[in-house]
Amino acid sequence: MSDGSPYAELVFSEVVMQHMSEIGMTFEPVVCHYQGMVGSANLRLSGYAMSDDADQLDMFISLYEGVDVPTHIPDAETKKAVEQCLRFLGLCADGRMAAKLDPSTDVHSLALRIREIYDGLEQVRVFVLTDRVAKAKSFKTREIGGKLVRLEVMDIERLYRHWSEGKPRDELVVDFSEVCGSPLPCVFVPGDTDEYDYALTAVPGEALRFLYERFGARLLEANVRSFLSVKGKGVNAGIQTTLRTAPGRFMAYNNGIVLVADEMRLGAAADGSPGITWLKGMQIVNGGQTTASIFFTKRKFPETDLARVRVPAKIIVLKVKDDAREEALVSDISRFANSQNAVRQSDLSANKPFHVDVERLSLTVYCPDGTGRWFYERAAGSYNTMLTREGTTPAKLKALKDTIPTGRKITKTDLAKYLSAWSVQPDVVSLGSQKCFERFMAGMTVVEDAPPPPAPTVASYKKMIAKAILFKATQKLVRPMFPAFQANIVSYTVSVVAHKFGDRFDLGRVWDRQGISPDLLEQLAVWAREVNAVLHRTAAGKMVSEWAKRPECREAVLKAKYSEPASGIPEIH
Repeated sequence: MSDGSPYAELVFSEVVMQHMSEIGMTFEPVVCHYQGMVGSANLRLSGYAMSDDADQLDMFISLYEGVDVPTHIPDAETKKAVEQCLRFLGLCADGRMAAKLDPSTDVHSLALRIREIYDGLEQVRVFVLTDRVAKAKSFKTREIGGKLVRLEVMDIERLYRHWSEGKPRDELVVDFSEVCGSPLPCVFVPGDTDEYDYALTAVPGEALRFLYERFGARLLEANVRSFLSVKGKGVNAGIQTTLRTAPGRFMAYNNGIVLVADEMRLGAAADGSPGITWLKGMQIVNGGQTTASIFFTKRKFPETDLARVRVPAKIIVLKVKDDAREEALVSDISRFANSQNAVRQSDLSANKPFHVDVERLSLTVYCPDGTGRWFYERAAGSYNTMLTREGTTPAKLKALKDTIPTGRKITKTDLAKYLSAWSVQPDVVSLGSQKCFERFMAGMTVVEDAPPPPAPTVASYKKMIAKAILFKATQKLVRPMFPAFQANIVSYTVSVVAHKFGDRFDLGRVWDRQGISPDLLEQLAVWAREVNAVLHRTAAGKMVSEWAKRPECREAVLKAKYSEPASGIPEIH
């Protein structure tokens, strides 16, 4: 991506939005490019993301330059982009945007949807995405149509920190002396192992509200989101009632929250007892409902008195330096901390062997050329860790990147997506990375007394990679073909292929060639256009990205008629 072409900008937007979704900064994103004039005002949009309950909306606008060296972007340019996106949002909010758009376009259905949900929104954010370095990473909150809109910049510097460290929670730093006026009184228990230290404290409700406002969903389960949900209507209603009617009893009624952190600094609290001054790399692994409810209750009912609210908190300070061990520890802490909530329980220990086995196979199975390999990223950031650990000289690093290029890296959520699309579950893939992963893992959960599923073999691993190659090739083909909903078109096109041909499709050939034939690529382009037409027709004016999540959409798309494949496609028998 070394040019500023519209296609490169589109890919940049998609990659960055997807990354932000994977680390818990946003919801499942949808690429939706729009640029136009209303009166003398320029309007721009690159994509959006909406929460499942349609109570939170994120909008994205990209400024892609295609630079190869760190280049600064003036704040005036990022501010101008923010204004263009805010104008679009404002016109949608007051219902004037849809009338100015062609009803057959994807952006028209988005404008209608924003108008429909705007009054009920509890959080609105606008992100500027850029491959340059911005001085200001956020701007002053603005009010649009009666809603406060938070404005942030995701520049190349911030992205680099996320990707290189593999732990985006490093950005989550809180100084309690600043937030609460003094360190938090605590009981500190040094760990007797090399894994963690431990502290017990009570966090003021106002401090927790402030942290959620500042960091949002990133504060919650960034590493273990795969089986946790912040929503729980009954629980939230109870929390809200206590906050409004008996704030002084909140500590007595609430089970509290569990935090993990990478670093903690101790000082003296106001009464001279030990206190927590500072935490870095914070993450709430249990208590997401409590935290979000405090924030939204205060937002909805400003008279709520948070000054009297204290939330019991258990803080686990990680000392583990190995990424895979750390992820396993955080995952286990989260699982056991959440075990009292039956809805959230997911037997990860039964599922983990699958990921360990796939990782083992990826380390031992070479591509047909005998030198290249695929990389299965079981622990977040382990690909970069491997490059740093083994690429100790420029020559070694180059050789590593030639053997295992980033194009051959597959994450857990990627694999779930590739295999679910081939299993003809495009509606599940359309739910987004995390939900698709949950469903994928749920399908592998071992029932009591039943034999565990067979471990992946070399042959089944090669088929998995062939499915990944097909999906990635379809993705690359589809991206420049359509202005929006490319992700839905890709998953549905792959599912149509699997549905039509199943065992007649030669996955072995795809593995042997490490790619697909030009004939198949040409045919995929035809089917992708037909799938896009069916998705739009059957959506009947609804948002395609929302319609694509429904089983009825899956049925409609699979039942539709498609062109017969051209003769001589080598992968189809």
